[in-house]
Amino acid sequence: MSKLGLYLHVPFCRQKCFYCDFSSYAGAEHLFVAYTAALCQQIAEQGGLLCNPTVDTVYIGGGTPSLLPVHLMEQIMSALYNNFSINNDAEISMEANPGTVTRAQLTTLKASGINRLSFGVQSFNDDLLARLGRIHRTPDTMTALEYADAAGFNNISIDLMYGLPGQTAAGFARELEQAVALHTSHLSVYGLKLEQGTPFAAAYDQGRLELPDEMSEEAMYDLMVDVLPGKGLLRYEISNFARPGMECRHNLKYWYYQPYLGLGAAAHSFLKGERQSAVAEIEAYIRAIKSGCSPVAMREILTKEQAIGEYIFLALRTTPGMILADFAQRFDIDFFSQFACVFNKLRQQNLLEADSKRIWLTGRGMKFGNIVFASFLTD
Repeated sequence: MSKLGLYLHVPFCRQKCFYCDFSSYAGAEHLFVAYTAALCQQIAEQGGLLCNPTVDTVYIGGGTPSLLPVHLMEQIMSALYNNFSINNDAEISMEANPGTVTRAQLTTLKASGINRLSFGVQSFNDDLLARLGRIHRTPDTMTALEYADAAGFNNISIDLMYGLPGQTAAGFARELEQAVALHTSHLSVYGLKLEQGTPFAAAYDQGRLELPDEMSEEAMYDLMVDVLPGKGLLRYEISNFARPGMECRHNLKYWYYQPYLGLGAAAHSFLKGERQSAVAEIEAYIRAIKSGCSPVAMREILTKEQAIGEYIFLALRTTPGMILADFAQRFDIDFFSQFACVFNKLRQQNLLEADSKRIWLTGRGMKFGNIVFASFLTD
């Protein structure tokens, strides 16, 4: 039985970024205390219902968790340790915006049990940061990393984005070099996606947002793939690179189809073949918890066909790919007996490769993964 992963959602932001469609809210500071109380109550309830399960990864995401006053985050951490059996070597990550941290804050959070930070840097170009609607600038990033080092954090990830309005391949190459020079242990690099309902999507539809052309964006992708491994950051998932042994263990749970429990507004869970998601609106979540009602807004029990498609899709996102014996053991079928035609077609397109133990995306398959995934996922 896999040990449980916990995801905690902190849905507060100082300012909503122009590209973001995550469940987060600006101007809701007046709900900090009530939300923390509700979250701690849910932690206690779920820890009891699940009989104090063993946990080896915790991920505190958002939103901007580092906006929450440190004494409230300490309450959350205490609730976790009081209601779950947290492994001594558990990976406990927290997302942070470089413009929202202090040295004293990070020192206290480190003492509370958080041992990994993920900074939403996104860019080292201040003009690009302004266009994204980010509240920080590059000097804030450098200061935040200094604070984290002083506080004793030795497992730090940073996020970068490419395909941004006004970004060039040459400029992105410089940003990759800056990221590598910081000696962080982990780097997540994502291409910009225009999500419906965001200011960026609206601006693009109205012809007010100019993005790099397809050739430029592909050049940025190729730089990422070519530069980072040579600098000691090895690719272990389509968008993620890490120094050996510093891969994000919590995210690996998602990709290897392991159980995780989501706590907080809009949080998602995957337990015993069932997916759940909580109500997204902060006050609705608080009301549900306070009144003793379930905050779950959606439940879905996956069919075997859906589970097979998701399992393949998630495993193939990783560099090692999907272990054939694990697939056969989980679903009691041989992969090639069901998917030989699909696999052969994708192999002929140089998107998939296999040996006797596993199948994996080729370099071209990593670039055009959506073509592969669509071949296995059901509607």
